[in-house]
This record gives sequence, C-alpha cells and structure tokens, in this order.
Amino acid sequence: MRWNHMRLQSAEADVGGTASVPLPLPLEGAGVRVRTIDTPEFRGVTFYEIRAKSVLNRVPASSPVPFRWTVNPYRGCTHACTYCFARNTHTYLDLDAGHDFDSRIVVKINAGELLRRELGARSWAGEHVAMGTNTDPYQRAEGRYGLMREVLTALRDHANPFSILTKGTLVLRDLDLLTEAAQVTDVRVNVSVGFVDAALWRQVEPGTPNPRARLGVCRALTDAGIGCGVLMAPVLPYLTDTDEHLEATVAAIAEAGAVAVTPLPLHLRPGAREWFFGWLRGARPDLVGSYRRLYRAGSYAPSEYTQSVVARVREIAKSYGIGGRSPGEARAIEPEMPASQQLTLL
Repeated sequence: MRWNHMRLQSAEADVGGTASVPLPLPLEGAGVRVRTIDTPEFRGVTFYEIRAKSVLNRVPASSPVPFRWTVNPYRGCTHACTYCFARNTHTYLDLDAGHDFDSRIVVKINAGELLRRELGARSWAGEHVAMGTNTDPYQRAEGRYGLMREVLTALRDHANPFSILTKGTLVLRDLDLLTEAAQVTDVRVNVSVGFVDAALWRQVEPGTPNPRARLGVCRALTDAGIGCGVLMAPVLPYLTDTDEHLEATVAAIAEAGAVAVTPLPLHLRPGAREWFFGWLRGARPDLVGSYRRLYRAGSYAPSEYTQSVVARVREIAKSYGIGGRSPGEARAIEPEMPASQQLTLL
C-alpha cells in the first residue's frame, strides 16, 4: 500500500499495549482512533474509530430502490463474504477491496447521537430509513460497539419508519427495541440466506453465522410479532441453483416462518468480481470458464438466467405457502441494479 509509511501510534489497544497500524490517507487528521484487539474473535482486525459528520445518507434520485435514505454505522465487514457487492467502496479509503475490506473496519462511534440530532432537524420529513444496504450493521463488531441500540432508540423515539437487512444473529439482542418501535412506526426486518449448504457456507461466507442460525432469527422475530422476510441471496450459478438446492433452501425458509422470500442471483461488481474469482480459481477451477461466460457482459447474469431462477423459486415458495406480503411492502437493497432486474419479496 502507498500509505504504509503513515502510522498512528494508538494507546487504545486492548491487549499488548501500543499498536502500530496503517492509517489510510483519507482518514488522516480526522481524529481517528485505531484499535487492535488481541482476542480470537477479532485477531487480525483493525478498527478505525471516527466521529462522523453525518450518518443519514441520501440515495441518488436515479436509483430504482423504494427508499431514499440509509444509515451505515460501519464501513467494511468481518462477514468476509467472497462476493460482497460493497467491497469496492473500501478503495475510496485507499484500502483494498479484498482482505482490507474484511479486516479494516471503520466504526462511526457517534452514529446514534448523530442520527438523533438529524432526525430532530426541522428539515427532516420522517422518511423511511434502510439499514444493511451496504455493510451489515450486525456484523461481529456490533457486539463490541453496540451502536445499533442507540440508532434504534433514536428511530423509536422519533417514530421513524425503518428496515434492516442482516446476516447477523445479534439483531435478536435488540428485540426489545424492535418490538417497541413496531408499536409506533413501520418496522421491517429481513435476513439474508442464499443457501443452506453448510460446506459451501464455510467457504464463501466464513465470518457469518450459520445459515440455519440466521433462519432461527427469522423464526424468533416472527414469533415476537415482527414479520420477517428472507432475501435468498446470492443464488450461486452452478453451485446453489439446482432444483435440489433451491428446494432445500426454500423449505428451510418456510420452516422458519418467513413471510416472504426474494431470490437474487449472484452479481459481481468491480472489487467483488476479482475477489470472488480468486476464490473460485482455488476452490472450483472447473467453473471459472462457465462464470466468465455467464458474466461476460458485466456485473449481472443474463436476464433469462435471472428470470429462470426467480420463476423456479416462486413456484417452490408457492408450494410451501410462503407469501402474504404485497410487492409494494418489500424493499430491495441493490441501488445500482438495473430496474429490469430489480426483485421484490414474493
């Protein structure tokens, strides 16, 4: 990296005293505190604690998604999903889209207090706020920093509608706040489970909870009166798109009491594309050629492939009685996906 000569000596390391870690240039002089934590859960991870200037992010008007505002307390994600579409955002900090994205996490430590102030502004119209649209607010770091409790408290106190998409089971820690918020505003929670193949999960989503544990979150939320949907994403071509894989996944989703399911085939934006192909060359070199052909036109699989996957999942979901939400109640999470490929909860 070009900025390896820039170091921030931090006396905030939890173990081992002073830590010497790289400070990306865009964060220099921003009052950044750098932490390294020598525990098995966070070994090899560096946290850049910042005081953000704003936390409500406006979605470009050109985006086809049904929400205009997002909140992301973290940047980078220890879920380490090989295909994560947000990887390239780390390059804006002069960090790489691969290992740095998984292990160098920016933490907006003032997210809760800042959101409360922004929600209280006269100019704020109480619009829907989406979370989990970039990186997961319930990744492992949330267990240490607890930012989401303050965020949810602010949203509850302002009766501001919101939605959450997560692969983290830690969301159940905040079930009390979700329940209280649901009494005064519209609250929607979706978990992301693309497949239930445990062996494949360990390879492509190594930092996430087991897919069955995520579906346990869905069951707990539904039992608590907060209807939970499932984003069945990504469906991996040639790996999890067989009828057998789709059937097994939808059956598990139905058993979890999901109110809706949205299938979403893998898409490979810059950053994610290179990282995923690196994994593919090592784990399934026999599929590299097939993937190159399928994604030769860009980040998205051909529309006919997507339509086939959606149709098959729709039929399976129908046979299991999943549904009940109207398409208008769903939220998509892909602000850059072509409108023709936008999917809604079934």
